[in-house]
Amino acid sequence: MNVMRTADARFENLPGYNFQPHYLDVPAGDGTMLRLHHVDEGPREAAPVLMLHGEPSWSFLYRRIIDDVRAAGLRALAPDLIGFGRSDKPTLRGDHTFARHVAWIWSLIEQLDLYEITLVGQDWGGLIGLRLVAEHPERFARVLAANTGLPTGDEPVADALVKWQLQSQSLSTFPTGKIIARSCARPLAPAVIAAYDAPFPDDSYQAGARQLPMLIPMAPDDPAAPACRQAWSSLQRFERPLLTVAGDADPYTAGFEGKFHRLVPGTTGQPHIVLPGVGHFLQEDAADEFGRIVVRFATSDRCLT
Repeated sequence: MNVMRTADARFENLPGYNFQPHYLDVPAGDGTMLRLHHVDEGPREAAPVLMLHGEPSWSFLYRRIIDDVRAAGLRALAPDLIGFGRSDKPTLRGDHTFARHVAWIWSLIEQLDLYEITLVGQDWGGLIGLRLVAEHPERFARVLAANTGLPTGDEPVADALVKWQLQSQSLSTFPTGKIIARSCARPLAPAVIAAYDAPFPDDSYQAGARQLPMLIPMAPDDPAAPACRQAWSSLQRFERPLLTVAGDADPYTAGFEGKFHRLVPGTTGQPHIVLPGVGHFLQEDAADEFGRIVVRFATSDRCLT
């Protein structure tokens, strides 16, 4: 597997992101190893809050939430998916599969020996994280699904998601920061937009960012569809708390939270939240409120009493 690694200098002096980097090696899937970066803040013995980002962001997305979780005395963990942030970047799009991304984050959970996890998954962080919850429910104390879903290809997805999949393949360049800014309901500062561009000096680093939109199961015969259906079978037995948080201005995952509410027992009795005027990246549009929600959910069996 051919791999690129972004120079450390590109991650210096980013606004609000001053965390010590941590690295571990995960099996690439072809007999080699990849370096996976993660933020790890707060007491190691404290309950872990695992925050998974999506497409095309990286752990920078959670910078303010990490501060809130750490201040609450919890362990804040925010990995960069392989292909993103400070993690290694396989250069062939075919090296990025749904199954591999699940396996790479599972390797992190195993190596760090994490139990009683509060999962916070947004966008692809939810797709990957929910597969892990389904496959290893004993590791997870609760789940916060934020602007995310778990498509199986058996039902239509939002029109905006279909359009994004097509657009993501037609762009001659892939301006990560601007893409994220366009999916926020509130303006991002130029320095924040630049920080989202930091992991990608040029297009040769962006195979993962280009490929992830194509890995969403859109049809019943998608290669990932059987595993996602199996995940839903497991989630229908998941009785630990599952809270959904949605931005009402997010066109990509609008309405998907209803499937969780119908099928997952752990959603019963939870005060599921819709944030007004908030877009896809609620960590940017509503950082303070979202941080409070994460902390209160992570420290309460029933959340937000």
